Amino acid sequence: MKCSCSGTMTFFGINPTVFMEITIVLSLLLLAIILFATEKFSVDIVTLVMLIVLVITNIITPAEAYAGFSSDFIVILASVFVLGAALEDTGVLEFMISKLVRVASKSTNLLLGLVMIVAGAISGFMNNTTVTAMFVTPLVGVSRKAKLSSSKLLMPLAYASILGGTCTLIGTSTNVAVSGYLDKTGIEPIGLFEVTPIGLIIFAVGMVYMMTIGKNLLPKHSEQHALVEEYNIQKYLTEIVITPASPLVGHNVFTSTLANAPFRTLNLIRGKTNFLPDYHTVFQENDILLVEGSLEDLIRIKESKGIEIMADVMAEKDLETKDIRLAELLVTVKSNIIGRTVREIDFMRRYGFAILAISRHGETLRSKINEVELRMGDLLLVQSSADRLSNLRTSQNLTILDEFQPILFKKQKGLITICCFLLAILLGSLEVVPLSVSFLGAAVISVITKCITTERAYQIIDWRLLILIGGMTAFGTAMENSGAASFLATGIVNLLENWGTIGILAGFVLLTVFLTQPMSNAAAALVIVPVAIKTALALHVDPRSFAIAIMLGASVSLITPFEPACILVYGPGKYKFSDFLKVGSGLTLILIALILGLVPFFWPF
Repeated sequence: MKCSCSGTMTFFGINPTVFMEITIVLSLLLLAIILFATEKFSVDIVTLVMLIVLVITNIITPAEAYAGFSSDFIVILASVFVLGAALEDTGVLEFMISKLVRVASKSTNLLLGLVMIVAGAISGFMNNTTVTAMFVTPLVGVSRKAKLSSSKLLMPLAYASILGGTCTLIGTSTNVAVSGYLDKTGIEPIGLFEVTPIGLIIFAVGMVYMMTIGKNLLPKHSEQHALVEEYNIQKYLTEIVITPASPLVGHNVFTSTLANAPFRTLNLIRGKTNFLPDYHTVFQENDILLVEGSLEDLIRIKESKGIEIMADVMAEKDLETKDIRLAELLVTVKSNIIGRTVREIDFMRRYGFAILAISRHGETLRSKINEVELRMGDLLLVQSSADRLSNLRTSQNLTILDEFQPILFKKQKGLITICCFLLAILLGSLEVVPLSVSFLGAAVISVITKCITTERAYQIIDWRLLILIGGMTAFGTAMENSGAASFLATGIVNLLENWGTIGILAGFVLLTVFLTQPMSNAAAALVIVPVAIKTALALHVDPRSFAIAIMLGASVSLITPFEPACILVYGPGKYKFSDFLKVGSGLTLILIALILGLVPFFWPF
């Protein structure tokens, strides 16, 4: 703190009121980063609370707070979600994927190359997480059938989907968000195919890396392990006999005193029949229960009247019969069971299966499964009847990993959707109509022609992402209004001025890559872009160059598996955190160097 000549108190040479506003904005940013990283609260709720605080403190007006939600680019993003879902629902994408896998399944290198090319191409026009999710099941299925290692395919798939999004404006929400912010600040927005040349180079380099260096760094896992062995649950399974004198005889399986024991009932053997009990099943004399629990709990229950323990350890054959089987289920991207506990969902009543174990980020969860809150990308080891599992093939919540059966290809509706998508791209890119109008029109036509239902259209839109982008756009305005952007820009210039313009730009790109770890890519970019624009103006260089470099930098952060597309392949690929660090770090550094070299070429300072 120091005193100016006029006698007004200043902080670091800044007016106290301005200093207070800068402090509020940067404190909110730090708090948001922490909350985004810990996931204690939903990102949309955190974003809305930030906006409320910024309006209450008069840093932004209500109109500025809501301006981001009325942007043309929000409409574009929502429309792309609907069109992508229409392609999925009509079976177009799964038809393509099934043909691809069938053609290339005999050669790992051919399969890897074609998967990356096709996934990257589709991701140029669709959400990369959705594209990754659609490829996971067929790739795991063909890997197990052909005795290949799915770990050699799934990480390259995720990376290809992410990098493919850099090739067009609509390829990733980050591109749409940054372009929308540029438009709001009076800078020319990014064209639909403006970034395609540099995006294709980034994608090609990423593909070559994964086909050579990356492939050798990827782990190799056998696909032939028994599921019980893989999840290491043998020591938790045993058989309990209900003796004729047991007080449990005549009581409902799921409401009896045994149901309150600290272990779970899986299947029931009655005579020569082995079946899954339901909510109508009652105990009979000499029933044999296959249960899962800790050894301590089983020893404790052994002393109960009317119960006998038959074995201490069971094998996978005891869990599978002609009618009952084990399967791995993947919690999908848009699943409505995410964030709910196993107990709340009540899988036995809702789906007719029991969960034996849950695999998350390489860790197997076996104890207190009922209290586990499910997340996207979780792998569930379940036991169920073949019929019940077959019914899951139409579920939007769970995907069976061990086999792939594409949904019926609705040829006529599929062609309508493809034509709508292509027409929207053509009209928008030629500026015959505004981009937002062309994509919205295509989305509306897909609903009118029943390529996708109205309910599905509203459901598929990622409202949390739209709120995040709209809110973080307003946060960018707050950084400008408060002076936080100028304050940080001055500090960065002073710190890196000896490195020149490229050195300063490199600092921004590296900071963006760092922030994408706790935050979403779009949020990280929207935090940095306002500061980068102020810095570019201070350096008398084109602010679009800085903004585009940051936008691309946010999309090449492949160091950790926090990107949703990477989370989806984490479990099925049996990866460890270190695998992403080992494979992704080198590729990320190469792509950062590529961006710093090519952006000044395509968008001169």
